[in-house]
Amino acid sequence: MAAKKQTTEVRQDEIARAALELVGTRGMKGLSMAAIARKVGIVPSAIYRHYRNKDDVVDAILDYLQRGLGGNVRTIAYLEGTALERLHFLLMKHIELIQQNKSIPVVVFSAEVYKGSPRRRVKLLGIIESYLAEIAAVVVQGQNEGAIRDELDPKTVAIMFMGLIQPSTILWHLSVGGYDVAKQAEAAWPVFRRAIEMDSSP
Repeated sequence: MAAKKQTTEVRQDEIARAALELVGTRGMKGLSMAAIARKVGIVPSAIYRHYRNKDDVVDAILDYLQRGLGGNVRTIAYLEGTALERLHFLLMKHIELIQQNKSIPVVVFSAEVYKGSPRRRVKLLGIIESYLAEIAAVVVQGQNEGAIRDELDPKTVAIMFMGLIQPSTILWHLSVGGYDVAKQAEAAWPVFRRAIEMDSSP
């Protein structure tokens, strides 16, 4: 059954998600315009209306990841509560993004994605560094609130925050979803919080 007609933005997201899943299950060698078209439910020529070639589609995967991470950061910007509460919410939104897009860890850690393309490697690095900078900015807010220890380097705390996610994500991926990454994140959060929050004792 052919996929129903979608807006350009929705269709591009569908193509990026399909490509992301194919890279995760088959690697870059299993990624083709025909395979993407079958997964989306459209004819291959329809993909060329949005992307010139496979390289453009791989770039679209990274754009999709960037939108997901950026969207989570924008979401917490409008939340009430302390910076620590916003960081906790961001942690769980990040876990949710990975659970909904199971191939993200493969793409992020696969040299195949940027092999032979220094530009793409730089692009992926920029996405991650931008996300870390956003996390560090929340840490600074927490320091200004008096909730996070002011002697801590925000960039270091941001990398520690990512450390709550990546190891358990690898275990989750290797166990084919058998490892409860959300449960682990919730268990790790209080430990992380105690390490960075300001001591409120007299």
